[in-house]
Order: sequence, then C-alpha cells, then structure tokens
Amino acid sequence: MTRVVSLFLPTWPTDRVRRMLGDAAPPPETPLVLVGREGRRREILAADAAAQRAGLRIGMAASKAQALVRDLVMRDAEPDADLAALDRLALWALRRYSPIVAANPPDGLVIEATGATHLHGGETAMLADMVARLKAAGLSARAAMADTWGAAHALARFAAQPTLVVPAGESAAAIMSLPIAALRLPATTVDSLRRLGLDHIGDLERTPRAPLALRFGSDIGRRLDQAMRRLSEPIDPIRPAEIAEVRRQFPEPISAAETIARYIAKLVSELCILLEARGQGARRLDLLCHRVDARMVAVRVGTALPVRDARRLTRLLTDKIETIDPGFGIELMRLAATIAEPLDAKQIISDLAAPPEADISDLIDTLSNRIGGERLYRIVPLQSDVPERSVARASPASPDAGASWSGSWPRPVRLLASPEPIETVALLPDHPPVTFVWRGMRRRVRRADGPERIFEEWWRSDAELDAVRDYFRVEDEQGERFWIYRAGDGEHGETGSQRWYLHGIFG
Repeated sequence: MTRVVSLFLPTWPTDRVRRMLGDAAPPPETPLVLVGREGRRREILAADAAAQRAGLRIGMAASKAQALVRDLVMRDAEPDADLAALDRLALWALRRYSPIVAANPPDGLVIEATGATHLHGGETAMLADMVARLKAAGLSARAAMADTWGAAHALARFAAQPTLVVPAGESAAAIMSLPIAALRLPATTVDSLRRLGLDHIGDLERTPRAPLALRFGSDIGRRLDQAMRRLSEPIDPIRPAEIAEVRRQFPEPISAAETIARYIAKLVSELCILLEARGQGARRLDLLCHRVDARMVAVRVGTALPVRDARRLTRLLTDKIETIDPGFGIELMRLAATIAEPLDAKQIISDLAAPPEADISDLIDTLSNRIGGERLYRIVPLQSDVPERSVARASPASPDAGASWSGSWPRPVRLLASPEPIETVALLPDHPPVTFVWRGMRRRVRRADGPERIFEEWWRSDAELDAVRDYFRVEDEQGERFWIYRAGDGEHGETGSQRWYLHGIFG
C-alpha cells in the first residue's frame, strides 16, 4: 500500500529569515513578522511563534501589530525566496529519505515513502528523524504519514502532533473528525460549507454528492476522493538540474518481471556511459516506474563508494524487483543518479605487484540495501585513554583516519555499553577484589593483574579534574576473565566514589 508523508513547516517564512540572519537574528522570544502590501495596505503575511503568542495574526494590519507589540521586529516578506528555499529543502529530503519528493507550497513538502521506511528504522523512526533534524536546523516542523497525500496533509496540519503515523488502511477513519479546511479547499468554499452546518470531513462524507457539486463545483468531491484513496493524486518529484538521468518510454506498457529486469540493465548501461563522461560514479540510484494509472513506483539503492560498474549496479536494482508493482503496466522508466561523486579511472595492477587489498564494498552495498545502511558499521580507534571514548562507530567504507589499532591489545574483546556496578570484598588501596558479585552471581577471584591507573580527561568537565580509575584483569574459578575497576585511588575521596565496576569481558 502507498505510504505518503506530509511535512508541515508552520513558521517557514520566519524560520528561513532567522536562519538567513544568523547571529544577527532577533532572540526566539522576540516576536518577528513579515509584511507585504495588499493594495494600499501593509499587512502581516507571516508570523513566528512568539508573534502568534502575542496575539498577532496573518492578515492583520502592520500598523495595528506595531501598536499591540512594542518590541516587534518587522521585515519585508520575500515569497520568491521562500519558494526557492523550499525547493532546496525538497532536494535535501530527496537525497536523504525518498526518491519521490515534491515541494508543497507555501509551507511544506510531500514525500512518498513507500518502500523507503525500512532504510530509516521504520515509519515512526523516519518521521522522528526528519522532525529532529529540522528542529536542529532551527525549523519548526510537524509530519504525518498516511495512505494518501490528502490524508497526510490534513493530519500534519490539524492533528497538532509533532509526528503521527496512521496505520495502513486506517487513514479515512483518522480524518473524519478533522475540520473541512484540512481538505485543501478554497477559503470561500470552507466558509460557505460552515454556514450550511458542515464543519468536519465526516459531515461532507455523509452528505449527498450531487447537491454539493451543483453548488460548489467538482473541487469538494475531488479533494474528498483523493483523501479517501478513491482517486489517485500523483506526486511530481523534484529533480535537480545537474542530475544524471536516463529514461525509456515504452510503446506498449510492460509488466513482466523479466522485461522490467532487462530494461533496468539497459538503463544502467546508459547511465554508466553518462557518468563516465562526467568522471563520476553513483552513490545513490533512484528508479522511477510510471504506471498507466498515473501512479509511480520507486526503487532506491545506495553504494558505500562511487560506482559505475554496470553489472554491479544492475544487480543491486534487480535484487529489489519484487518490490515493483507494475499494476496494469509501466509506460515510462527513469533512472537517476541522485547522488554522484567524482570517480577516477583505476590503474590495472601488474602481475608482479603485491596483491591488492580485498574489496568488500560490493558486500557492504548488498547488505546495506537489504537491512539498511544505519545497521552496518565498523569500529574505529580514537585517541583517548578513557575506554568508552577510545572507539567509535564509522561507516564500513569510510577511510581510516586519526588513531590506529595497537599491535598488542590489552583491552577486553567485549566492552559493556556502560560500566555495571559490582559488590566486592577487597583490601585498600591497591589490592584486587577477593570476590565480587555481578548480575546476582558471586565469583571468587583466582588470579588478578593490576592495577592499571587511567586518568580521566580533566579538560572535559570539573568532575573529571581529579578523577582516576584503577583497572584490574581478574580470572574467576571457572576460568572466565573480566576487566574491573575502582572509581578512585582507594584513599582520596576527590578521585572518585571508591565503588567497583565491571567494564569488560575477555574472550
């Protein structure tokens, strides 16, 4: 079933202005409005959250707003700049979330997320990530996911939740109680319907269609059918001008999996020729299949490194061919390298040269496209003596940088996510425990080595200024080996709590 995301930016124009001004922007608690001329009258065209809390509304005269709010910041509105910035935001969402993204002026985006949510941890996680990233960039946002553009649009704007995911098949029921303004109807039509006592979408759904069409035209029925999934509403995705793209129009619609696979291979070959001419390799491919019923099916694959090997890219796409529902047939296929990076030609290795390192990027690409790239990582060393800060997760194909692994590794093969407290019997200040209790099991120590004193990083916080840890490698009577430490030097309270913790397990 189709899944559509509507991203609503309630204060988009003022948020854009604040980002443009940077450090010169007024504080968030200072009301900001954007004004423009409506005939001879200057009125508010956009108001931020602080201005709305102060009682200012869109359409209010600028002179009245200045009289009501003494510290009001007023700037000229720039609708063209708002639209251009919205297109740039759509391109960001295109590269990050889905191959089908379009701007939904004046204050939102629409994203078809069918088949893309698993790459972001699921539907709920995808919306949460989207809203969190925009919030970090200074943009207020709400997002809703439903079966149709109309339903998602209505819920994002009128459900008043930061994120909302409506289960598949339940979108119609979810919007019944929303006001009729949620259907994207003209304001004059909404006012007329309210005077007739039709306040909610459910009221319209229960009203005979013919009298409404006779009085108001076809808009009401069309918007209602689109929201209820009785009428399709295709999304025309945005495409950057410089994108590498090839397409194939079919004289007769195709639907067989073998035929689709054959044309995928042809499109990939054409795209690789285009990329080679540009000196680029693809990092992400989007295959868009336009069906005869005006619906669109998208397939997205990514690579860890720039690639223009036609066979490899074809295999990544055909691995997902079962996700392509051709319906009554596909009449147009488009293949685009949504993300492309420079790729130099590789020198052929001489037989006399040392064998090259094994290339596992193909394996990385296959796994990433099946289970999601965020689930695939490798551990890299960092320059830190504090154990939990000495390693970090990195992309499997990222180049090595910074610290290198030690030739002799005295650390345990398994480091716990956070040290776990243990109960011990030990002599102070420098002796290891005689026994300790971890996770309800008492263990008697047979051998021990230590202490190894590690000083914490005093420059991070005052709490770490004098803090030390004394680590011991211990072995119990069953032969299991653990890495434990005492927080402190065993004598001075300012060095730590003197409590014991288990931090790692040796293989």
